[in-house]
Amino acid sequence: MSEESKQRILAGTTWEEFCDTLKAAGQTILDPEAPADALTRAEGFRFLSRVARGALEAFVEFADPRAPVLFRPVHETVKMGADNPDNYYQWARISGEHEYRISGSRGTIPYLGFGTYAGTYGAPARSAQTGYLEAKDLEVGPDGRFEIAVACQRRPGNWLPMEPDTASLIVRQTHLDRIGEQRAELAIERVGGDSRPSPVSPEAIDEGLGTASRLVVGAAGIFASWAKGFRAHVNELPRFDDTTSLAAHGDPNITYYHSYWALEPDQALLVEVVPPACDYWNFQLNNHWMESLDYRHFRIAVNKHEARLEPDGSVRIAVAHRDPGLPNWLETAGHAFGTMCFRWVRADDPPQPRTRVVALAELTGGGA
Repeated sequence: MSEESKQRILAGTTWEEFCDTLKAAGQTILDPEAPADALTRAEGFRFLSRVARGALEAFVEFADPRAPVLFRPVHETVKMGADNPDNYYQWARISGEHEYRISGSRGTIPYLGFGTYAGTYGAPARSAQTGYLEAKDLEVGPDGRFEIAVACQRRPGNWLPMEPDTASLIVRQTHLDRIGEQRAELAIERVGGDSRPSPVSPEAIDEGLGTASRLVVGAAGIFASWAKGFRAHVNELPRFDDTTSLAAHGDPNITYYHSYWALEPDQALLVEVVPPACDYWNFQLNNHWMESLDYRHFRIAVNKHEARLEPDGSVRIAVAHRDPGLPNWLETAGHAFGTMCFRWVRADDPPQPRTRVVALAELTGGGA
């Protein structure tokens, strides 16, 4: 037992620092350069609470790399980093000190990717991808089942690389049609382990609460900084830097276009592009803090499967506060501004989406 951790727990220092760090995260929401309206600030404080919830699960409840657990860190009510409404995200705490086995059934999900990563938001260590394996490269049995060796050293068959400082596994399962597709069923275990987590200890709680609170500060700072930068090109969609994306644990097969949108009540934003051959694409609306808008109750995203194309093969997406009568209309869900994201998955030559702001009356024929 670490004497330092023991004394920090006994004195309450661990808890005090946890609370103080969470309090400090609030300064990101109150930053004078961030929007100061009540809705944006309310969503900002909710964002912090959501990230804290996910971080506590990741670094306190399921933090033992000797007995990893695949759980959903991002979902309908925990969101960050322009989370994709079509994704089923899974995460597990792992370590380059060990070797793991992922087993499962492939299902019919169109896109399935496994990535290992070093570092996390707010951590002083490096943040980088340490390995990646995509389902197209998997060896799958005739019954649809497979196994993946997760290890620092190459293994025969399906191998997902790690490095000595690998700390986490992220799985992305991407739907085109949630109703008609079956997700992969997955499990992870440590090779040579008994699946029993280590007993709770002062060291684990001291480290876990510290890491969780720093992640809240780090995630808030990163995505607030990105949003601030996006406001330099409002209602445009420039390509996002691939290196920055990977450092933030993005997917190497995805080309991202991030930006900011802002519309008056009588305006609409048109996004037009000819989709290339690719596994998947989508366009979505987020709030200022880069949380996807509420896709449970509003149509805030459209993908390759859902979009209605023009006769020339192009797609035209309309963002507006009310329905302009167009097939690919996305709702702003009570927001006047926010961030937005266009992503292409495995596109050989990703095109640049075109954007323009028009009067809503031009789309509705002058109607209200």
